[in-house]
Order: sequence, then structure tokens, then C-alpha cells
Amino acid sequence: MFWSICLVVAFLCSVIFAGVLIPQILLIAFRNSLFDIPDERKIHRAAVPRLGGMAFAPVILFTSVLLLGATLAIGNTTYLNELLGEIQQVAFLICAVTMLYLVGLADDLVGVKYRAKFIVQILCAVMFIVSGVYLQNFCGVAFCNEIHPIIGSLFTLVLIVFVINAINLIDGVDGLASGLSGVALLFYGTMFYMLGDYVYAVFAFSALGAVVQFFYYNVFGNAEKQTKIFMGDTGALTIGILLSFFALKLCSHSRAEINDVNPLVMAAAPLILPCFDVVRVFMGRIRRGNNPFLPDKTHIHHKLMAIGMSTRLTMIVLIAVSILFTLLNIVMSPYLNANLLLLLDIVVWILFNVWLTKAIAKRQNR
Repeated sequence: MFWSICLVVAFLCSVIFAGVLIPQILLIAFRNSLFDIPDERKIHRAAVPRLGGMAFAPVILFTSVLLLGATLAIGNTTYLNELLGEIQQVAFLICAVTMLYLVGLADDLVGVKYRAKFIVQILCAVMFIVSGVYLQNFCGVAFCNEIHPIIGSLFTLVLIVFVINAINLIDGVDGLASGLSGVALLFYGTMFYMLGDYVYAVFAFSALGAVVQFFYYNVFGNAEKQTKIFMGDTGALTIGILLSFFALKLCSHSRAEINDVNPLVMAAAPLILPCFDVVRVFMGRIRRGNNPFLPDKTHIHHKLMAIGMSTRLTMIVLIAVSILFTLLNIVMSPYLNANLLLLLDIVVWILFNVWLTKAIAKRQNR
């Protein structure tokens, strides 16, 4: 009961604090003309502030620490004891979040070259590895189980950078990145609660509260009334590093602890859509001889809009697809080999994109 109350309080406090902070960020952005200016690649047609992600890290950390102080004030040391047991990993997590938050903020304000962002992302990955949060078992993927720490560390480094940028690159339609991230945070927070990783459940639900409040302003805000805002790199990088940490932390559990579900499948399931999309987009850019890091209009949300879907419907469809991928992978994991399950995911994703490509061509021919 104690932890259930903590999670509800963390979520509600985060929603309230973000609701107070985001309007102030909007005010600052409009007073100083800090906008995401429309161009031929972007979907929005009005100048919109891109600093919504400024609220994420302060709200998440403030809520988590406030909850700690509140429990101590009433004489309950349960939260403190749990936190002390995870203090090294939590300390490195906070450092990594802070570093990427500051880099994202600098990028949104003055611009940062993607090479510099990669270097910071790699440093954050190293922090996780040093703290002991890294991939130690492939859980049957590629017919491998336990792996050497060096190999696990290298894979972890690549995966963290990959997930962070996947979240950043999927942020192309109102509510899409925050919606997908919100679903993932709810999933991770619930799993941590069920597995007894209560400190990380608090962090996940604190992040969820901030993302939910941002989602409201991003989707239902009005640019003309100065109530609409984007998360920018600050938000995408902050949420990206949190999700990569949560996924790796979930991988540390055994199949027996999670009802015979493959830990790697469970950890990756909420991230399938953004990760699959960035692989497809990068491969397409390389095949066409373009720089894979330069933006274009080939993401999955662009394809859905190309067949006539509105931005709102595109967001809803992709969030629904992500939820479906997550549920199907978890349900089928106890019965299917991890490699076969991965193959099925890839086949379904390819067929979905082939259908979209044909639908786009058919629409253009009309």
C-alpha cells in the first residue's frame, strides 16, 4: 500500500508541477522569440516554442526528492532505505539525465552539432556501464545467453545511443513522441512496481506525469493563443536516456521473475516502433546516398500523412500500433523463441511499410 500511494502521489505531483512550469516556459519563449520556425520539412505552419522539454528533468527530480523528504517527515524510512540500496545507479542516472538535459537545452537555444551530442550520449552510456547497468545476457537472441562484460558493455553503449536518437527522431507529429514515451513509461513503471524495483517505479511515474502534462499542451494547445509547445531536443534527450536506462534495468531480471517472459523482449517491446522506424529511415537514406543524420520526410508518420491521415489520426494510429506490438510480444514471449519473435516483428513491420508505400503510390496516381 505504501508504494502504491507513493506512485500515485509522484504522478499527480509531477502533473501539477509541470502544469505550473510549462506556462512559465511559454511566457519566456514568447517574450524572447524562442520559436521552432516552420520550413518545407516541418509539418507545423506557425511559430511554436520548442522548449517544453525544459520542464522534464526539473519536475522529475524535484518530485522524486520531494517524495523522499515527505516520507521522512512523517517518520517513514522505507523510501530512503530502498534508495540507499540503489544509490550508485541512481546517482549515475541523475548525472546522465542532467548532462543530456543541458546539452538538449543548449541545442534548442543556440544549436549543437550532432557529433557533440553523440559524444555526450556515449559518456552517459559509460556512466550506466560503470554503475553496473549494462546488458549481461542476450536472453536467447542470436542464440546467445550470458555474454562477456566487454561485449555487453559495447552493445549497451550502442543501444543507449540508438534509443536516445530513436526517441528524438520520432518527434515529428504533435503528441507522437510524448505519447509513445508515455506508454513506455507507464509500462516500465508498472513492471518495476510488480518486480519490487520501487525507486525506479517512482522515477518512471514522475516522468509519466511530466510527459502527460506536456502532451496536453503539445496536442491541445493553440499556437495563436500561445498555449502550444514542442518538447525540443531537451525533452527528447531527457526521455530517451530515461527509457534506455529503464529498459536495461528491466533486462537484469530473470524469466522466472516475470512469468517466463523473455526479459529482453519485455524491455524492448515498448520501444519497437521508434527503433524499427529509425533503422528503416537510416537504411533508406544510405541506399539513396544521403547523409543518414540529415533530416528528411521519410519517417513512418510522414508516410501515414501521405495517404491522407491527419496529424491527430497519425499520432493515434502509431500509439495504438506501439501498444499492439508491446502486448503481442509479451503475450507470445513464453511460447515463441526470441529469434522467431524478432523475425515476426520485422516481417510485420516490413509488410506494414510495403502496404503504406503502395497506398501512397496509388494515391499519387489518382
